[in-house]
Amino acid sequence: MTTSAFLSPLYDPSNTYTDAIPGLGRFHLRAIHCDADSALIHDWVSRDYARFWGMRGDSREQVAAFYRGLHESPHSQGYLGFFEGRPAFLVECYQPQHDPIGAHYDVRPGDRGMHVLVAPPETRIPRFTWGVLSSVMALMFSDPDTDRVVVEPDVRNERIHPLNRRVGFRYDRQVRLPGKTAHLAFCTRAQFHAAYHQALAALPRESLPTREPLPSREQETTAMETPPAIDPRLAHLDPERWARANRQLIRKAIAEFAHERLVAPRRLDRQGDWGDYTLPIPGANGHYRFRARRMQLDHWWIAPGSLAKIVDDEPAELDAQRFIIEFSAVLGLDDETLPVYLEEIGSTLSGSAYKQAHQRLTAAELAHGDFQTIESAMTEGHPSFVANNGRIGFDADDYHAYAPEAGADIHLVWLAVHTQCAEFSSVSDLPYTELLEQELGRDTVARFHRHLQAWGLDPGAYLLMPLHPWQWHNKLATSFASEIANRRIVYLGTGDDRYRAQQSIRTLFNTSRPRRRYVKTALSILNMGFMRGLSPYYMQATPAINEWLKALLDGDAFLADNGFTLLREEAAIGYRNAYFEDAVARDSPHKKMLACLWRESPLNHLPPGQRLMTMAALLHRDKDGQALLSALVEASGLAPRDWLRRYLTAYLTPILHCFYAHDLVFMPHGENVILQLDAHVPVRAIMKDIAEESAIMGPDAALPEGVKRLAVAVPEHLKVLSLFTDTFDCFFRYLAPIMVEHGEARGDFTESDFWHGVAECILDYQRRHPEFADKFARHDLFAPTFARSCLNRLQLGNNRQMIDLADPSKNLQLVGELDNPIAPWRPHAHDTDDARRHAETA
Repeated sequence: MTTSAFLSPLYDPSNTYTDAIPGLGRFHLRAIHCDADSALIHDWVSRDYARFWGMRGDSREQVAAFYRGLHESPHSQGYLGFFEGRPAFLVECYQPQHDPIGAHYDVRPGDRGMHVLVAPPETRIPRFTWGVLSSVMALMFSDPDTDRVVVEPDVRNERIHPLNRRVGFRYDRQVRLPGKTAHLAFCTRAQFHAAYHQALAALPRESLPTREPLPSREQETTAMETPPAIDPRLAHLDPERWARANRQLIRKAIAEFAHERLVAPRRLDRQGDWGDYTLPIPGANGHYRFRARRMQLDHWWIAPGSLAKIVDDEPAELDAQRFIIEFSAVLGLDDETLPVYLEEIGSTLSGSAYKQAHQRLTAAELAHGDFQTIESAMTEGHPSFVANNGRIGFDADDYHAYAPEAGADIHLVWLAVHTQCAEFSSVSDLPYTELLEQELGRDTVARFHRHLQAWGLDPGAYLLMPLHPWQWHNKLATSFASEIANRRIVYLGTGDDRYRAQQSIRTLFNTSRPRRRYVKTALSILNMGFMRGLSPYYMQATPAINEWLKALLDGDAFLADNGFTLLREEAAIGYRNAYFEDAVARDSPHKKMLACLWRESPLNHLPPGQRLMTMAALLHRDKDGQALLSALVEASGLAPRDWLRRYLTAYLTPILHCFYAHDLVFMPHGENVILQLDAHVPVRAIMKDIAEESAIMGPDAALPEGVKRLAVAVPEHLKVLSLFTDTFDCFFRYLAPIMVEHGEARGDFTESDFWHGVAECILDYQRRHPEFADKFARHDLFAPTFARSCLNRLQLGNNRQMIDLADPSKNLQLVGELDNPIAPWRPHAHDTDDARRHAETA
C-alpha cells in the first residue's frame, strides 16, 4: 500500500489507500468528496442502526458542512471506504489532543483516533466488519508517525466491542464524553499486527463473496490508478531515510575502523583542525572522500555532508552493505562470518530508518523529558560498534512489538517451572512468596495457583517465573516442547502489568507500576556479538553478588558521601533443560534459554524534584543533528566547564574509587549507568547490570563462597585498561566532540578544556586519597600512552560469541598505542612523593 500522510494538514482529495485481505477481498479508501458523497453518507448516518454515530436528524447540507469542516481542520480527515469497488464504510481520523477524548488520558506523541461506520449491508459476508476494521487500522499504521490508535465507543454499542478487541484493542476504562459514556481503548502497532495475523490464519478461503460486484466506470478507473500495496510494518523504509541511514553508517564505519587501524584514510590537504581525506576501495577504481577532524584518542570526527563515493570518476551510491563487502578482506570477514555481519548491518540500517521516521522530540524538548521518554528516544546504540542493532531473530512484527525505540507495551508471559529443574535465589531479605506478592499481587498469584490445581498439579512443586513473549513463541514452544508436554513447564498466561523494553532489549521496565522491579529475561536473538540468553548458573549467584557489592559500597564513607550506588539484582530463577545439559559440556546459548532476574527500580532512589536519565542520552542527537547534551548544558545555566566538573564528580570519581580502593571494576558505558539530575545537572550515578558486568581484579581476593565468581585474574599491566578503555575510549571519546562543538559555538570551551577537566577530576581524587599513592603509580592514569583496545575487531572475529564474561583479559584485541589525552597534566614527581609520605605517616 502507499499513501500520503493519512492525516494531512490540509484536505487532499488524492489521499488513497488500498488493502487486499486474503480470503476476503479488496478494500480501498479515498478522501471524502464532501459535496459529491454527501447524499450517500447522509443516507447511512440517518438510519436507525447508525444511532451511535450521532448524526440522525441532520440534513444533507449539514452532513456536507460537517465533513467540509473536518477536512478544513489541520487535525482530522474523513475517508470513504470501498469493498470490491463499491462504497461500504465511512472513516474519520483525528488527533486525540484536539478532541474531547484528549482530556481523559495522557496523550502520547504518535497517538491517533478513529471512528468507523459500516454501510447497511446488501449481501452478508462473513467477517466483513472485521475486514473493514483491519483495513482502517492498516491505513492508520501505514503512517510511520502513528504508534497507537485510540477509540472511544459508546458503552451501549455492544456489537462493536468484541470486534475492537479482535483487531487488537485493549479496553482501559470508561469515560464520560459529550452525549455518551464511552469505553477508552488503545491498540499499538504491535498489538494490531499480532491480532491481524492470528485472525488471518483462521480465515477460510471459502469466505470470499460468491459473486463479483460490477464497479462503476469511475470506481474502476480509481482502482486502476491506486498504487500497489506496501507492508505498513515497513513504512519507514523509503529511499530518503534509507540513503540517510547508509550515509550515517558508512561515516561511522570509516571513523571506527580507522580508529582500530583496520583502514587507513589518506589526507589530501589540511585547513586548521580539519582536512580532506580519501579512502581507496581495495581492488577497485574507486574511493570514498570526506572531510574530517582528527581529535584526541585518534577519534575521527567526519563532517556528515562531506562523505561521497567515487567510482570510475563518477559519483556512486552510498551503500553500507556494499562498503562492508568492499572491505571484507581488510576486515577479516570470511564466507561464514560475512553473511551474518551483513545481516546485522542491514538490520542496523533498518533500525536507523525507523528511528528517523519516529523521532518526534527535539533535543531541547527531550532535555525536559521523563525517564522512559528519554529511554525510548535513544537512537545511537553502542557508540563504538558499527553493527550495533542486529537483533537477528526478530521479524517485522517483533520489531514493532519489542524493539526499545518502538516504545510498545509488553505483557510478560508467566510460567510455572518445576523445582526439579529450576532454582530460585534471592537476597537475604526477600523470600520467594514476598517477591511474588510484590510483583504480581496476591490475587494473580492465587489465580496462577488455581490454574495449576485445575491441571491436577501441586503449586508447591513449581516456581512462577516471567518470560519474554518472543522467547515463549520462538524458542520454548519448540525447543522445550518435551518440558511442556511433561508439565515440567506450564503456561499460565500473561501478566497484567505493562512493560517497556530498555536499550539492552532484554531488560523490561514496569510502566504500569514504575516502582516495581525491572525484569530481565533470556532472549535468544543475535545482537552485537552475542546470543542474548541468560545463564541459569549465573542466576544462581547473582543476588548474593549484588547483596555483597551493595554492602561494600554502602559501607564506604567516601562513596556514601558521593551518592554513588547500584541497582540490586534482588532475585533470579534459572531453568536447566536436561537434554541440553547432557548434550553440551561447554558454555552454549542452548543452556541459556530460560532464566530471569528482578532488578530494583531506580525510582525508589529518586528524591522529589529530581529525575533520571540513561547516561547514553549524553551522546544523543535529534533528527536535525542537535545534541541533547548541549540542550542540558544550556538549560542548566552553567558554563560548559562547570557542568562537566559536576558530571565527572558524579560519574568518574566513584569509578576511580571503586578501582583504587576495592579493585572493583564495572562496564560503565552509557547504557549501564543511570544519571540522577537536579536542574539538568548530574548529581549522582547509579550503576546497573551488576552480576554479569563487574569484577574484582584479583583471583586471591577474600570473598564469601557465593561471591567468588567476582574474582578474576587480570595481568597487572592490563588492570588500568578497565578505566582507559571503558571510560576514556568507549565514552569520553564520543562525549568530547559534542561538548567541543557546543563550546566552540559559544566561544568558551575547547577540546583541551575537556581533557583538562578529566585530569583535574583525577588529580582531585588523588589529592584526597594519598593512601593509594602506590596504586596511583602502578596503575598510572597519566601515562604517556595506553594500549588501543579494538571492540569491532572482536565482533568481526566472532559475531556469534564475541567475549567470555568469565575472563575479561581474554576479550582484548590490542593494536598499538593511543596517546593519553590527560598526560600533559601529569603531576610532578615531588607531588607523588609528598602524597606517599603523607600516607605513610597517617
